[in-house]
Amino acid sequence: MKRFHVHVSVDDLDANIQFYSTMFGAPPTVVKPDYAKWIVEDPRVHFAISKRGIKAGVDHLGVQVESETELTALRDQVATAEIAALDQPNSECCYARSDKYWTTDPQGIAWETFHTLDSIPVYGEAERSQKSACCDAAPSKTSACCA
Repeated sequence: MKRFHVHVSVDDLDANIQFYSTMFGAPPTVVKPDYAKWIVEDPRVHFAISKRGIKAGVDHLGVQVESETELTALRDQVATAEIAALDQPNSECCYARSDKYWTTDPQGIAWETFHTLDSIPVYGEAERSQKSACCDAAPSKTSACCA
C-alpha cells in the first residue's frame, strides 16, 4: 500500500513539531536535532519537516511504497511516459536508507518515490554533494541529471 509523502523545510523546528503534533493528534515518530517525521494512518501520510538551511516551505512531495515491486511498477510508469527521472538505489537521506527515484513536475516541484530499507543514524550528508531533490535540487524535466 502506498503512502503520500510531504517534506516541508521550516525555520523553527520546535514550533513546527508542536504545531504538527497538534494537527496530527500525535507526536512525531522520529525526532532529530534538525528533522522530525510523522507516519500517520488516517490519512495515510508520511509527513516530514527539517531545518537544514533551505528556504522554508514545501521542499518536495512524494509517494512511499512498501515493496521493491511497487517501486519498480511506479518507476516503469515514469519511464513509459518518457518523464526524466534520477534513480538513487541504496540512497542515504533523511535518517533512512532507501531505494528511490526523483522527478520534477511541470511547476518545478520535486517528487520522490521511495522504498525505505532501514533507518540510519545520520541525515545523509552524502546526498547533498549529489544534489538530490531531498537535500538541494531535483532532476530537470528534460534530463535525468540534477538541475
